[in-house]
Amino acid sequence: MIIKRLINGNLINLHNNNVQIISVKINIQEIQPYEADGVTYHADTCIPLVDAVKRKKLKFKALARHTYPGDRLDDNTLGLNSIGYWDASEPQDWGLDWHRNEGIEFHFLESGTMPYCQENSEVLLTPNHLTITRPWEAHKVGNPFIGMGKFYWVIIDLGVRRPHQDWVWPDWITLTENDLTRLTTILRQNEKSIWKTDQRVRDCFLRINKAINTDVNGSNASRIRLLINYLLILLLDLLNTDDIVLNESLTDSSRSVKFFLKELDKNLSENWTIDLMAQSAGVGLTRFTHHCKQLTNLTPMRYLVIKRLELSKEILKKDKDLTISEVAYMCGFATSQYFATVFKKHEKCSPNEYRAKNVDDFQLA
Repeated sequence: MIIKRLINGNLINLHNNNVQIISVKINIQEIQPYEADGVTYHADTCIPLVDAVKRKKLKFKALARHTYPGDRLDDNTLGLNSIGYWDASEPQDWGLDWHRNEGIEFHFLESGTMPYCQENSEVLLTPNHLTITRPWEAHKVGNPFIGMGKFYWVIIDLGVRRPHQDWVWPDWITLTENDLTRLTTILRQNEKSIWKTDQRVRDCFLRINKAINTDVNGSNASRIRLLINYLLILLLDLLNTDDIVLNESLTDSSRSVKFFLKELDKNLSENWTIDLMAQSAGVGLTRFTHHCKQLTNLTPMRYLVIKRLELSKEILKKDKDLTISEVAYMCGFATSQYFATVFKKHEKCSPNEYRAKNVDDFQLA
């Protein structure tokens, strides 16, 4: 996963006529980022949701840690990063755009409808739909706005950011070793993300609702731990069927490299080295180079240069007012001279010559 930028937050008091006052605490000094292989990951801040609650667009209640909004979770539920719900009973003007969480996330829709997208799947959730989002899976809620509905989430940090890494559940998860191993295997080796649940799962989330609403400074920590364990047992019952399809390749390190290369397009301006790329993909240098060659037929640095050149050509065509130096830096080239040299080698013309030949055609199109 590419490093996320942390957005500065202030103490925000949110009010709603039908909900308890919610203290949304975002204290940078208290955040404990996750570090792996030299790469630091920060939790999302859910700014659109915070803004919607501030404008009294919906009811909201959550218990959370790090930059997630809500009352603060205590140390009795370490590993649980956020648990809560929103209840929208009027048309909304906001959504949660494409993002990833630092843990596994379960969503549940109690009532209403909710537009939801995950990777290549776009659906309209209806009551009793449950979604499963792994840490590396991009997803969004809303198309572009969320629907009217009561929507729950549970986010558990498993200490992983890439498909091939081993999952580590919080120590208060009490499933037997066999059950937890089976559940983990299914969640890692099956890509189905949206499930229709039964009354037992619905009742579990209703009890989670009550535990969240009545918690005071961690007073319901034991109940919340118990309910999450029960939810995991229900998920095992739901997923552990004879027709479940498992695919071990989904946990292979090549998939982690594939995810990284997909994300690289959005972060070409970073000062990448081959070591940093391997670290961000969560694999060793030799394995990263091997998988990159297998996936792209290019070495990592060659692939990076090709992608930067593709981006530079798009910018040159679209924005004639940018200088060549500005284009170079936007695409991650250290100097305009190096950019011009590489560009001419590949395109057989200078950046300025390319712009002159293509900008008019682009504007006409």
